[in-house]
Amino acid sequence: MALGKYSPEDIEKKWQAIWQESGCFQVETDPSKPKYYVLEMFPYPSGKIHMGHVRNYSIGDVVARFKSMQGFNVMHPMGWDAFGLPAENAAIKHKTHPATWTYQNISEMREQLKRLGYSYDWRREIATCRPEYYKWEQKFFLRFLEKGLAYRKNSPQNWCPTCNTVLANEQVEEGLCWRCDSEVEQKDMEQWFLRITDYADELLDDLESLEGGWPERVLTMQRNWIGKSYGAELTFQVKDMDESIDVFTTRPDTLYGATFMSVAAEHPLVEKLIADAPNKGEIEAFVANIRNMDRIKRGADDLEKEGIFTGKYCVNPVTGKDIPIFVANFVLMGYGTGAVMAVPAHDQRDFEFATKYGLSKQAVINPPELHEKGEQLDAANLTEAYTAPGFLIHSGEFDGMPNEDAKKAIVEHLDKSGKGKMAVNYRLRDWNVSRQRFWGAPIPVIYCDECGVVPVPDEDLPVLLPENAQVRQDGKSPLPAMEEFVNCTCPKCGKPARRETDTFDTFFESSWYYMRYCDPRNEDEALGGEHLDYWMNVDQYIGGIEHAILHLLYSRFFTKALRDCGFVKHGEPFANLLTQGMVLKDGSKMSKSKGNVVDPNAMINRYGADATRLFILFASPPVKELEWSDQGIDGAYRFLSRLWRLIEDLEDVLTPMTPASHTQPACEAAKGLRFKEHDTIRRATRDIENEFQFNTVIAAIMELVNELYQVKDELKESDPAALSSAIATAVTLLSPVAPHICEELWAALGHKAHLTSQSWPKYDEKALVLDEVTMVVQVNGKVRGKFEASNNAPQPEVEKLAMNLENVQKFIEDKTVRKVIVIPNKLVNIVVG
Repeated sequence: MALGKYSPEDIEKKWQAIWQESGCFQVETDPSKPKYYVLEMFPYPSGKIHMGHVRNYSIGDVVARFKSMQGFNVMHPMGWDAFGLPAENAAIKHKTHPATWTYQNISEMREQLKRLGYSYDWRREIATCRPEYYKWEQKFFLRFLEKGLAYRKNSPQNWCPTCNTVLANEQVEEGLCWRCDSEVEQKDMEQWFLRITDYADELLDDLESLEGGWPERVLTMQRNWIGKSYGAELTFQVKDMDESIDVFTTRPDTLYGATFMSVAAEHPLVEKLIADAPNKGEIEAFVANIRNMDRIKRGADDLEKEGIFTGKYCVNPVTGKDIPIFVANFVLMGYGTGAVMAVPAHDQRDFEFATKYGLSKQAVINPPELHEKGEQLDAANLTEAYTAPGFLIHSGEFDGMPNEDAKKAIVEHLDKSGKGKMAVNYRLRDWNVSRQRFWGAPIPVIYCDECGVVPVPDEDLPVLLPENAQVRQDGKSPLPAMEEFVNCTCPKCGKPARRETDTFDTFFESSWYYMRYCDPRNEDEALGGEHLDYWMNVDQYIGGIEHAILHLLYSRFFTKALRDCGFVKHGEPFANLLTQGMVLKDGSKMSKSKGNVVDPNAMINRYGADATRLFILFASPPVKELEWSDQGIDGAYRFLSRLWRLIEDLEDVLTPMTPASHTQPACEAAKGLRFKEHDTIRRATRDIENEFQFNTVIAAIMELVNELYQVKDELKESDPAALSSAIATAVTLLSPVAPHICEELWAALGHKAHLTSQSWPKYDEKALVLDEVTMVVQVNGKVRGKFEASNNAPQPEVEKLAMNLENVQKFIEDKTVRKVIVIPNKLVNIVVG
């Protein structure tokens, strides 16, 4: 064999070239074979991959290789989430064009990924900034428009003054822009939206079908974001005006305790309410200030409650009392109706507001302990709102009724007079897809003075983003000033018209890219039918928890919308989801700003791709955070070198055998090795299939290598076939993790076919049954000895052997044996006192 020195760089280049030439990772649609579609969330082409990427893609690559060895037809593609703010901002900073920046970075990152030996079918590569890709999403938008799923409206929007664009609600994190951390403002703008709220119930209900395949944490996050709540819609007539205010409440049982009304600054009735107010200017200033506040901050529990009286009153529909109407900073137009009936005795926000402004409080829910005594809660004595269950008081005909029963009863009473009805509300809001930046797919709409909003005809797609545009240093889009782009002809009347200059939110592209991989070169269809039907849905999706709401929710909606427009048949995109933990350095997430980034290229140059992959997979279970350790990657390299030396040392006695093929051990050492070999296969198979516990898989392989070192000298002479079989097993099991060195060792063992065509080994149950087992003996929980016993020996025999051990005798003499606990074939624990 003459292995020579272990040189990762030479070996890895050699096998990457062989894999590319052979096309072994290229797959085709083949209904005669069981398919497996494994996918990692595609990256934004920043120019360099980081250790978070390496972890994500290494996990996916092990899954892909494992499933391929199990006989599946595995699709494992890669592409680039290439539009968006980061590329545009970087291009501005470096005084270049986003397209130049993006394509250069794609080229560099592609080479980095190839150096790591990932099993991608590169023929399927896509980049979302290419016209042949975004042409189809423009078509999707036009179908959404026809179906009423896309619409345009003017409303307050999240505006990032630094990025110079609007943001969806999901892209505002604690009041800051998710990209640049600038404080988000509110700005009235006319924007394009997708009706994701039309799918709220289906998005919520279908989460049940994902249970067991998706992390419970992600399912909970999506349920909370959709935020379905049951309650009632109640109508309050405005006094002395032909207007009314509708409110949604989950607590109609507290209606008799509503003592004032709070409305959002954006409520459409505010202007009418304050029209003749003597302090109109003061109210308008207050309203303007609130409208510019971040919506997340306005909804926070710790927000200092502020409001201003409009001068108007509305009528409580059950008490008939006039209650004042306030504009309040904690009421949001985006939830419910933008108005809240305030019940300060039973809602803490309302309690704080009423206390601050000296407004009345009326208790209407009596605690059970007071109800039993015949006493009643007095709102004047409250130091905080009473929010627990109880019985109604001061509530007319409903007095004494349990509050849960009263919810339905009061609404039914109001329904008869047209003042209330049962209702359902959602936290979810429609998705704003308009962006006022350049580097994105143009929205395919034309504005005509005669015809209004006119969709671009299908035959005119794609509407090309003019890549000759000069990006502006202030980040504003150059498109509105480009006459050659803006000025066009109306497709309906032929008169001069104007193009839409907004571009799509980059999440528009990432919401369907996984389907395009199924038939990426199809010029006639967005989603090739037979290919899509075969490959979708994705069997295993891998990515970060930070995408639980944004990308994953949008993708689920997009799939359902495309289904209803006739493009696809399935309703969910990802059958199984793995959210890997972050890679940390010195206890913090790796980032350039913290100066704790580890360069994958430097690690590959020093230790090789296999050692880098091995460490990243061995250091922690995939779902847990991983603390980077230079000693850890050094240890991974030493293990691979140790495996290399083992096979080099045995080159004269090893023969080309398939894994787990030795069935007739010639001695006790060979029997023990055969047991360890098959037990390693059992553990590795179980731990990959059970939540991808690669760290324990690698640990099991390391134990097998240790066993080989212990018995190799004895078995060289007595049973070299046992060594050949076990080494073939170790190399095969390790190959999805460290594929280059394993291919080289496999070839060195004399095999002609590559490991990429080798089947995953299967263990023999009979090999896991030993004639003798090693029993550990503890005295009061501390190990005091070991002995050999027959497999499944009777308990009295096992106890006797344990008691007779010389070292055990030392610790039990002159003591009373209280109990002897025997775990068959493993452990004897003697309890003495």
